[in-house]
Amino acid sequence: MNGEFVISLAEKGVYTILIVSGPLLLLALVIGLIISIFQATTQIQEQTLAFVPKIVAVLVGIVFFGPWMLSKMISFTYEIFSNLYRYVG
Repeated sequence: MNGEFVISLAEKGVYTILIVSGPLLLLALVIGLIISIFQATTQIQEQTLAFVPKIVAVLVGIVFFGPWMLSKMISFTYEIFSNLYRYVG
């Protein structure tokens, strides 16, 4: 196992993490932006107003994107375990 192989494996891991967490992070970003615009226009500066809708949106996102996220993680884990002999020896 050389350095190039380790870097390739780490690259696949980081790419999988970004793909899996991307939709939820994007959803939280959009909701946060909408709430920030609402707070700026109404001059309501309540902290929980920005926090609670993001949590609800991420939970709804987990319900919708959860099966897809799980399948991506399972396929990456299956690839790791199926090629375990290459990593160990």
